[in-house]
Amino acid sequence: MPVGNALIGQSGGPTSVINSSLAGVVDAAMKAKSIGRVFGMRFGIEGVLNDFLIDLGAESAEVRKGLRHTPGSALGSSRLKLKDEHFPTIMKQLKKYNIRYFFMCGGNDTMDTIHRVVEYANANGHEMVGVGVPKTVDNDLYGTDHTPGYPSAARYVALSVQQAGVLARDMQKVDQFVVFQTIGRSAGWLPAAAAAVRGATSAPHILLLPERKFDRDNFLQAVAAAHKKHGFVSIVCGEGITNADGSPVSASTTRDKFGNVEFGAMGGTSVAISLHQIISKEFGWRGEFQVTESLPMSAADRGVKLDFLEAYACGQQAVKLALQGNGGVMVTMQRTNKASEPYHMEFGTIPLKEVANHERPLPDNFISKDGYDVTKAFVNYVTPLLGDIPEYVSLSGKRAKP
Repeated sequence: MPVGNALIGQSGGPTSVINSSLAGVVDAAMKAKSIGRVFGMRFGIEGVLNDFLIDLGAESAEVRKGLRHTPGSALGSSRLKLKDEHFPTIMKQLKKYNIRYFFMCGGNDTMDTIHRVVEYANANGHEMVGVGVPKTVDNDLYGTDHTPGYPSAARYVALSVQQAGVLARDMQKVDQFVVFQTIGRSAGWLPAAAAAVRGATSAPHILLLPERKFDRDNFLQAVAAAHKKHGFVSIVCGEGITNADGSPVSASTTRDKFGNVEFGAMGGTSVAISLHQIISKEFGWRGEFQVTESLPMSAADRGVKLDFLEAYACGQQAVKLALQGNGGVMVTMQRTNKASEPYHMEFGTIPLKEVANHERPLPDNFISKDGYDVTKAFVNYVTPLLGDIPEYVSLSGKRAKP
């Protein structure tokens, strides 16, 4: 393997545990004999283009340790879409800093960036090894059981819906329904997580998943039935749900540099508000909508211990793979236990190119037949990832006698 320096970056949206992955890469790289210095790119690949690298090896041990429980993206993130004209500048910088090991924490687009940069460098006589560290709260990366960041974000959603359900139950004479919107464009892993903590209120009563088309009439029938049964309605929706013709229910049309719809941007209406308007117009009810946006991506106080540990381990595993010459891959996590057995995970790999070109929606066997709920199979899947969940009670409601 080549002897040289390592470069690491973070890209896309953050998670509560992405800095734990960063710490894992840095700690492992600093111990490797074939790696000299360890640099971090400031604001993703833009740091390479703008010659803004951080000497991570100069950071104190206290700071490196602190990264393991610090939210956000410590290096700064970017959503720059790489173009052909960027590569000569990138190549110049790789040679200038003698970068031979290249790591990035991110999702599909990030894995594509690693693949393209390393492929270009090697094709132009600069030997490099690149390994991807998985990251996304959406949990839609292909080839892995789950991604670091998802358990903590799923716990955030589950606790929020659970507690909002208690509130809605007790305020049903004021507000007859509540709509909670989660992030996630095309995969329902986050809204589905809310169903794993149903308790005294049975909330959520309706899930709207991006994997299923929105049918206004069927939805309103489900709302009416839930209200009749529970006295109020708790609804959880993914931000990317679409109508039968593929148009977003959120009424957003603005797209980012990668062609992704920016829900609720530039005057568009968020899906939670759209649903609120549909229900209010149909039934004349008063209700609430809750749009947390990026909070599930940064709420370290609701983080799952398992998530932080796995994120750090993924960073270390990436360095291990690179030192073995196993580049061009992303670290994956594979569950080895059955649903009835204690959770156990082992590492694997998947080619970067496969990750970049695929998405991982919620599979059909995790979605109920009517499309408004999840199955027991999903609950068995997600429960070990959520950590301890509080249990709340209901009064018996027994009417007093004089």
